This record gives sequence, structure tokens and C-alpha cells, in this order.
Amino acid sequence: MKRSQAEDQINAPSERALSMTQPNIVVIMADQLAPQFTGAYGHPIAKTPHLDALARRGMRFNAAYCNSPLCAPSRFSFMSGQLISRIAAYDNASEFKASVPTFAHYLTSLGYKTCLSGKMHFVGPDQMHGFQDRVTTDIYPSDFAWTPDWEAADERIDKWYHNMQTVKESGMAQATFQIDYDDEVGFAAKRWLFNAARDKAQGKGAPFALVASFIHPHDPYVARPEWWHLYSDEDITLPAFIPDPADQDPFSKRLMDGIEASYVPLSKEEVRRARRAYLANVSYFDSKIGEIVQTLTEIGELENTIVIVTADHGDMLGERGLWYKMNFFEHSARVPLVMAGPGVVTGEAENACSLVDLLPTFLEIAGGSLDMLGEPIDGRSLMPLARGEKDPIDEAIGEYCAEMAAYPVIMIRRGQLKYVHCDIDPPQLYDLSADPLETRNLAQDPDYREVSVKFAKEVAARWDAEDLRQKVIATQKSRRALHAAMEAGAGEDWDYNPPSDASQQYVRNHMDWTVAAARYRFPLVD
Repeated sequence: MKRSQAEDQINAPSERALSMTQPNIVVIMADQLAPQFTGAYGHPIAKTPHLDALARRGMRFNAAYCNSPLCAPSRFSFMSGQLISRIAAYDNASEFKASVPTFAHYLTSLGYKTCLSGKMHFVGPDQMHGFQDRVTTDIYPSDFAWTPDWEAADERIDKWYHNMQTVKESGMAQATFQIDYDDEVGFAAKRWLFNAARDKAQGKGAPFALVASFIHPHDPYVARPEWWHLYSDEDITLPAFIPDPADQDPFSKRLMDGIEASYVPLSKEEVRRARRAYLANVSYFDSKIGEIVQTLTEIGELENTIVIVTADHGDMLGERGLWYKMNFFEHSARVPLVMAGPGVVTGEAENACSLVDLLPTFLEIAGGSLDMLGEPIDGRSLMPLARGEKDPIDEAIGEYCAEMAAYPVIMIRRGQLKYVHCDIDPPQLYDLSADPLETRNLAQDPDYREVSVKFAKEVAARWDAEDLRQKVIATQKSRRALHAAMEAGAGEDWDYNPPSDASQQYVRNHMDWTVAAARYRFPLVD
């Protein structure tokens, strides 16, 4: 891909940022959280008191997007500040190359102690990507098993493709693998924060950067009773807009076929139950925000910590007849982005932005400069917006090159207009100010003809879609061959196993128990 306008316009960190004491950075990340289903973004019944509280004391970004509406590609863009076409991060089985610098690398270089607790869906033998500590395993495979096949794009892979059975099984349970995982992620993150505070109290402190990344509210839509009972069926609204099947755009039709939505009917009760469970799990995720903020308060670091809440992508939840993600409609492509802490004013930012903007944002927070970048990036710092200043850039770029497609899908969100391009489909253009539900495709509207043509020319100038398609297919063939060999016994599993040495934990015979007790107690006893 050619150099982007956003890249050309990146500003170096301000003198104000360079003169500040390095604040801590804590990112709390959800999986598949559409901002439309949170109280902070105006949902009438969503119970998200902790996210709401952060938004009240910080900056809420109202037009934040993922750069690819699928877990691994989105997260690799988030970590690297680069679009997926630049780093070949096409799908959930694309390797995240160890040679790609991440914000964890840069923050470590700037003196931060860095940690990942939870999901980042790293694929490949490098399971750290610059983090000094990683305190949990991941929840999904780290190998090439989930590789799509664009040369047989209409074939379902039943082992790991989404389907409507997930929706039909929505409801309540005491335990799931996702609940087990997120409880572990939250506990490990809090313990790591206390250890960072213990180190600081003993004179070994450093600013810290923690990413606590949870799997909820990602499907399956199953919630524990205490969260399920926060809501009632009669309060759950059904999707606001579902086009007639004949009026669906071609890519949406392919998605509906791929997830079985086009031929497995759902009752209103099933849709309502799934949306209720989703809201319940949004509240569960919100409770994890509260736990981490409380821990920051208990260790005396909240006032010196910039807390950022976001997600890797959203969830359609039946809007437009679609479920999950994998498209550029608002419920799938938009993400929450709330930032609070030192140097961040209270307000709302309307400029379009995206997850690639967070790497340069972290760099500015940490007092670094763009001179230290090892590779070009595709984002700009959001700190001017966080400080309430003007930002000349009002743009977000998206690329989708994964399952249920056979050609790249490109999104440009600029101002209030969103343009979506795929070589084999008619273009889509939406004016979000007049049509937030994206009910009217304006690409052929005479009043929008000039802007539509301009977008089409920009896509042709910035992307060679056929070349990108061939690169995607080539990597798919390579990865499927490697996966077959690994299944036959070649190589080792890459799934991350967190190191643990029980002989050095708590109290052991080689320790003075009073010394151990003093080490673990916080605050320290004078």
C-alpha cells in the first residue's frame, strides 16, 4: 500500500509531552464490544458504570474504528500501528512476524515495565512481541489452523467458522471457558499491578504499561446469573434495521451464507436472548474495568495513570440480519475508545480515528519521538484530541482480507462519509450524519456522484487490490502446507505457557518468612 495521508501528517510529540513525568499506561481491551451497547455511548439500558465513570472524567472518542473487523488482524494493527496490508496480517491464522516493532518494544526502550495479561491472538513462535511479562496463556490457537482459502471461498470450514447455533444456544450458565479465562486475566493483571507497586515501594520502580485483554463479550453469548439478571427480556430491543434479503449487498449475502444466517432462521426470542446475554457480558467486562481501576487506586497510581478502554472490533448482533463481525458496517467496525488520566481533558472527540493511532499516542505519552520508529506507521497521535485541541485529520482506514471473502474489502471513513470498496462488488457510500443506520447506499446517488468518484480514484491510487489478493492467496497456500506438516509432527506447538516457579512463591524453606511477609505486604510497614 502507498504511503497514507495520515502517515504524512503525523506530528512529533509536543514539548509539553516531553517535559511531563512519564505516566503509567493501562489498556483494558474487550473482544467484540460494539460501543453502541454501552452506557457511555448512549445505550438506554446497558449497565456499564465503570466505563461511564471513565468517560465522565476523560475523553470519549465517538468515531473510533478497528482497522480490520476480525480478532487477530485488528490486534496486530493495534500493536504495530500499521495496516494489515503492510504487515501481511490478513486473517486469524496470519503470522505476526517477530521483526515487526510494536508499542511494547518502544515502551520498553523508553524505560517502561510492560505486561500483557490476556488475549492478543498472537500467531507464530513469537508470543511476546516486546512485552517483558506475559502472565496468562492465550485463549485461541497460535498456529496456522484457521487459515481461510480464497480459492474455495464458498466452502464452509465447520470446525471454526461462525454459525447460527452459537446464537441459538445463548443464555445463562454458571461457568464457561470464557468466564474461566477472563477471571484469570483479571486476577493476573491485578496481581501484576500489586507487584509493580511492591517494586516501586522498594526503590525498584519504573513507569508501567499493562494491557489487560479480555475475551468478553465475544460470542458464545452465555452469561453468569448475576449479569443475566441485570436485564429482562421485555427491555431488550430487536435489531433496528434488517433489509429484505433481495436488497442485501453482495458481500453481506456472502457473509450471511458463511455464518448460515441466510438459511438457518432465528426466532425473535432467540435474537432477544442473544442480545440480552451480550448486554450481560458487557456488564461483566465493565466489572473488570472497575476491578483494575480499583487496584490502581489501592496502589496509589490512579492519578499517574492514563487508562484506555477499547476493543478489537464490534458485533452486529442481528443488525442488518448479520452477526459477529467481518464487515465495515458501524456495529462491526466501530470500537469504544475512552481515555482518562493526566493530561487528558473531559470531553468528546468527533474526529474519525482507529486502533493504528494508539501506538503513536503511547509514544507521545511516554515522551518518545517518531525518530525511534523502526518501520513506517499508518497512524497519528490522539493526544492532541485528548487534550481538547484541534486535529486536522478526520480519517480511519480499514482492510478486510479474511474468511467469507475472495477479494480485499477496503473502507475509508472521512468526516461523516464512509466508502466501502471491493473489486467484485458495487461500491457503498454512506452519509453517517444523515443515515446512522446505513440504510441508503449513496454511491449511485446523483447528489453524491462527485464524492463517490473521488473515493473510487483514491482507492485505485492507494491500493493495488489484485496484487494484494494474490499475496493473500500465496500466504494461505503456504500456511496450509505448514499446518499440515505441523499436524503430522513437524515443529513444536507455539501456544504460550506462562512461566511459573512455585519454589520462589509465597513462603519456602530457604526464605525467612518475615522477609517474605514484608515483601508481599502493601503498603509497606514503616
